[in-house]
Amino acid sequence: MRAKTPSESLTTLTDLVLPGETNYLDNLFGGELLARMDRACSIAARRHSRRIVVTASVNHVAFTKSTPVGSVVTIEAKVSRAFKSSMEVYVDVWIEDRQSGEKTKVNEGIYTFVAVDETGKPVPVPALKPETELEQQRFDGALRRKQLSLVLAGKMEPKDAKELKALFLS
Repeated sequence: MRAKTPSESLTTLTDLVLPGETNYLDNLFGGELLARMDRACSIAARRHSRRIVVTASVNHVAFTKSTPVGSVVTIEAKVSRAFKSSMEVYVDVWIEDRQSGEKTKVNEGIYTFVAVDETGKPVPVPALKPETELEQQRFDGALRRKQLSLVLAGKMEPKDAKELKALFLS
């Protein structure tokens, strides 16, 4: 199976925030944004694996700035690391200034997807080859995040989490 680059999975969704999608402060509901992020990530994971994909977890979400009604929202997702059958997908959310068109990052998240066959059984996915410095940083971080998740779930002994240990011993 040929290794792929993050750019091969890049998914960009752009949409407008409408009044029915906002809270009492006229800002986009967090759940609405999470759904949009999940869709973009799922497309990115499918592009990487060319298989059916299911959301395994939402590992991290940071709401750093509100998204007002009328905003143009751009969601960019791409696979940051591929494991045996799972893929970590990093997603960035931007809004455009109505006057200048300048983009501001308002949110980011990390999702995990698993590629499955038609019966729901996990299937292998291609490896990932980062190309940029940011892609390499996200790639390296993905292994530490996976090890931390496995340790916390009791599926890995802390002594076996070599990438995590390296953070504290350097």
